Amino acid sequence: MGEERDLLAGLVMELRRGTLILSVLSQMSEAKYGYALVQSLEEKGVEIDPNTLYPLLRRLEKQGLLESRWETGGSKPRKYYQRTAYGNEIYRELKSQWKRMALGIEALLEEEER
Repeated sequence: MGEERDLLAGLVMELRRGTLILSVLSQMSEAKYGYALVQSLEEKGVEIDPNTLYPLLRRLEKQGLLESRWETGGSKPRKYYQRTAYGNEIYRELKSQWKRMALGIEALLEEEER
C-alpha cells in the first residue's frame, strides 16, 4: 500500500511538473513578485512550492521569457517578474499546444470510459 502511494505521488508530481511553466507564464502578463505569484496560482488550484518557483523564475528569465526589476520603495525590496515580448509569443504557442493535447487526452479518456 505504501509503495503504491509513493508511486502515485511520484507520477502526480511528474504530471504537475509538466504544467508549471505554462501555469507560471499564464500569470505573468502583469508584473508580480514571487509570493504574489504563489498566491495567485494557489487561488486557481495550482500549488507550487516557493523552492520550486524561484529557480523556475530565474530559468525563465535566463531564457528570455521573463524580465525582472527590483522595487525598493516598500517596506522591503521585491523582485518583480513579467513576460517579455518573446515570452508572450512562447506563451501563446504553449497555450495552443496545451489545448490540442488536452483535447486529445480528453478524447482518449472518454473512449476508455465507454
